[in-house]
Amino acid sequence: MNAELFKQRFWGFHPKLYRIAFVLIGNEADAEDVLQELYTKLWSKRDTLDEVDNPEAFAVTLLKHMCIDFLRSPRGRQQEHVPIETVTLPNADNTEHLLETADELLRVRQLIETLPEAQRTVLKLRSVSDCSTEEIAALTGYSETNVRTLLLRARRSIKEKFYKHSRI
Repeated sequence: MNAELFKQRFWGFHPKLYRIAFVLIGNEADAEDVLQELYTKLWSKRDTLDEVDNPEAFAVTLLKHMCIDFLRSPRGRQQEHVPIETVTLPNADNTEHLLETADELLRVRQLIETLPEAQRTVLKLRSVSDCSTEEIAALTGYSETNVRTLLLRARRSIKEKFYKHSRI
């Protein structure tokens, strides 16, 4: 496989792969490092990649294993998690509305971080990385039914806590 064909088959998945790495690792710089290692590994296997039926699934699976290996490494255990993705506030003339929206976004982020790890991971993969239920199941090892249940419980928990806090 030449460089041009390699780019055609794998570069289109880059945004999705980055989001998955970021959600699993929780750190932008380390996610980029793991992603770079993924491309290096894929390039070193380029002679056998023609046999791969689904390059996206292959890359996601390989990335998942590389993220797990990273998190098990001494460097991965020492890394510091950063907040979920940066949110750009909508343009509006009303400063009060902007402040209220910013407060609500901050509260939702805080609520996401209080979820049990399984719910938090599944919710981030779905919301941030835009992964399907099937992809989340493959990444986490949970069944698709379990993924849907975790998503439902996470969303319900955030909604209940958010509105409970809003009424106070």
